[in-house]
Amino acid sequence: MAAVGSDRQAASPTMVAAGNLASQALPARALSDRLEEVAVVDDRKPRLEGKRKRRWVRRSFRATVAMAAGLLLIVVGANVRLWLVSSGHRFAPDAAPTAPVVIVPGAKVGPDGAPMAYLRGRLDVAIELLQAGKVREILVSGDAAGTSGDEIASMTKYLADHGVDPALVRADGEGLSTRATCERAKQLFGIDRAIIVTQYQHVPRAVALCRAEGIDADGVTAYCDCRRITLVRNNIREWLAAPKAIAALIGR
Repeated sequence: MAAVGSDRQAASPTMVAAGNLASQALPARALSDRLEEVAVVDDRKPRLEGKRKRRWVRRSFRATVAMAAGLLLIVVGANVRLWLVSSGHRFAPDAAPTAPVVIVPGAKVGPDGAPMAYLRGRLDVAIELLQAGKVREILVSGDAAGTSGDEIASMTKYLADHGVDPALVRADGEGLSTRATCERAKQLFGIDRAIIVTQYQHVPRAVALCRAEGIDADGVTAYCDCRRITLVRNNIREWLAAPKAIAALIGR
């Protein structure tokens, strides 16, 4: 009996050791499971970040498209409005009505001081209208201190060189924009009725702005022996200038 009891007592340390090992194994398995969970979470992070980035790109793209569509709608609407306002007041040179004066807005001059194609076309039509008896005088309006040169000196010299009596030419050296040209024609020169001669893409805006100033204005299309790139550039410029013109009309 005593031997059996001693065997049981001798076995107790072994059992305790086994129990200790078992108790140590459990935290190890728990740690392994935890590491697996962390690995899964870490694996999800790049995917979540990728989803967020794609979502942000999609939203940014949609916002950009919406903004571009809105701007395009404004530009198109403004151009349509100018076209409607000038409807019935746009003419070819041979169908031009009569008026006391023809207004010639300025444009770039060449390095030699001579009018470039756009301006030359306007002046040529103004000369035709004067010679045909459609107008009695010419008002040249532009920037006398322009970046390309003195537009007024260039225009008056061109007209004189082509047989126009200087007494029939009036000049405004501060017509720095189409709107300024129309404002000053009305306020400074007292013009109530006029033809404004310019290229076809500029005619609707020029007519609308002059009529908004109280001038009974008709537009006559000028010639342009221009390069294609010049026509494209000026068409774009006119399209983009339309909203500003409409804002000016609304603000009056």
